[in-house]
Formats: sequence, C-alpha cells, structure tokens
Amino acid sequence: MNSLKDKKVLVIGGGGFIGSHVVLELLKEPIDSVLIYDNFVRGKAANIVEAMKDPRCKVYEHGGDIRDIDILDDAISRCDYVVHLAAMWLLHCKDYPRTAFDVNIQGTFNVLEACAKNNIEKLVYSSSASVYGDAVKVPMKEDHPFNNKNFYGATKIAGEAMCRAFHDRYELNYVGLRYMNVYGPGQDQTAAYTGVVPIMLNKIDANEEPAINGDGSQAYDFIYVEDAAKANICALKSEAVDEFYNVGTEIQTSIKELCDLILELKKSDLKVKYMPYSEEDARRLVQNRIGSKVKAQKDIGFESAYSLKEGLIKLIEWRELKL
Repeated sequence: MNSLKDKKVLVIGGGGFIGSHVVLELLKEPIDSVLIYDNFVRGKAANIVEAMKDPRCKVYEHGGDIRDIDILDDAISRCDYVVHLAAMWLLHCKDYPRTAFDVNIQGTFNVLEACAKNNIEKLVYSSSASVYGDAVKVPMKEDHPFNNKNFYGATKIAGEAMCRAFHDRYELNYVGLRYMNVYGPGQDQTAAYTGVVPIMLNKIDANEEPAINGDGSQAYDFIYVEDAAKANICALKSEAVDEFYNVGTEIQTSIKELCDLILELKKSDLKVKYMPYSEEDARRLVQNRIGSKVKAQKDIGFESAYSLKEGLIKLIEWRELKL
C-alpha cells in the first residue's frame, strides 16, 4: 500500500459534487496539501467551505478549466498525485455533444498529457457505469461488454482507452473508477440535469406526487457520495495500476423501491404517479445496472459503508439545513 504522507494532491473538479467529498477525504490523510482545480461551472464554492478551513487546502488561483493547457500543466506540475473528476454530465452531453467532446475527451487528453509530462506518481480517472449501457448480466463485472449508446458514455469509454494508451506509451500509472448511481449532499438539487433522487425529493417537498416513468421496475445501484469519495483514496493508496473498478454497493434497488423508501423517510402520504415513457426514452432506457463489488474489494480494499436508507437520511438532513 502506498502512503499519502506529505504528498501533494491535485483534485480536478474539486468543487463539484463527488470532487468536494474527495477533497474532504484526502484531508483526513497525512498529506502535505490539496490543490483544487475547478472552473466552478458545475462546481460550487459552497461545496468546499468546510475543506477551506484546513490550511492544507487551496484553490488554484489561475483558473480551473481542463481545456486551458498551459494553466492545467502548471497546476499539475505542483503535485504528486492527480484525481480527475471534471466532466460534463450525461444529459448535458446529450444536448451539447460538441462541448462534451471538448471537455470530456479533449480535456481528459490534456490531463493525461500533463500528468505524463510532469511524472505524476498516479492518476485516478473518474469513469462511469454508463460505459456498460444496459446490463447483459447482473451484477456487472468489470469485463462486462460496453453496450453504451449515448454521448456521455462514449466520452468515458474514450477516456478509459486514452488512459490505457498513456500507460502503455509513457508508463503513466492510473486507476479508473466506474461510478454507479451516486447521490448525497452537495449534488445539485435543482438544476435541469439533476439526478433521480433530488427530483423525487423536490416533488415531495413541494407536496406533489413523485412521478415514475414506466412501472418502476428498472433497477440501479445507488451509492452514497462519501463512499464514492473513499474509493478514490483507496485507489491512490493501492498498488493497483492500469485497472478499472466498479464503485457501487452490488445492491439492486428498483425505482419504485427507491421512491417508496423516500416517501417513508419523509413521512409522506403522497402516492406515486406512473407515467409512460416517451418513444425516444423507451428506446434508450437502461433497465438494469448493478455493479459487482468483488474486484474493487479484492484489489484496492474498497467496500461501501452506507446502506441506501442511511445515505438518504443523511441527504434529507442536509437538505433541511441547506435548502
């Protein structure tokens, strides 16, 4: 196991949902410093208020866009390790595919190039379970075929392929993490591109019936954000290189079960409203995506700690304080 003692870590996208939690987890380690690199388009200053109380944590002062090659190179040159979480999100990529290419693919190439140039000890690359598309077999192991059909998943597949190529050509050490459905404090609760959990909570808080498309049987692997963040620390400290790992719980939860649990925790008498899928959504729907946890547990020592109920309770408490 590698030690993070006295190491300098750059967190690209450190003001974002998962990134801000990665920063907090890093500050629990005996590191020298954490440098946050973020353009704060998706990230928020509010997400790093707690982290910034630690004198070891700083925001890179000259910018934070991964498309700015010289600025990015300078930030990376100051650090020993890099955690790369900056990306456009799934539905944003659907609406703006050219920008998705520029940020998620070209931007990731820029990160990899600067890491190789500056002899970074290890990079942790944030991939996604979207690379798998709809599950052929559940739980999905890391050798599951790539059945992705959307722009977001395509950008993540490209990022993974480039990581492999940079490892082969320049011996850049990296580990890739394929996140399942991450939820928790710090996730954007109101934006057009927000996730299923905030959407349900927003409806219930507005005393409106939560809506489910289809019959609610579609099932996913929901992982609390603090657990997802800890996977990054496990990846940094492990001896693993040139490997990809699922970051999930291996627990299958249907959308109906998720909605029923949220209604129970909110002590709500609202009834679920079922709505038909649009023809386009029905054609592209991912019905099942649950990741095997075996490889990550074995190789990097990662296993989730929070149950869905525990995580939702923490999220609801956070919303009551912040919203």
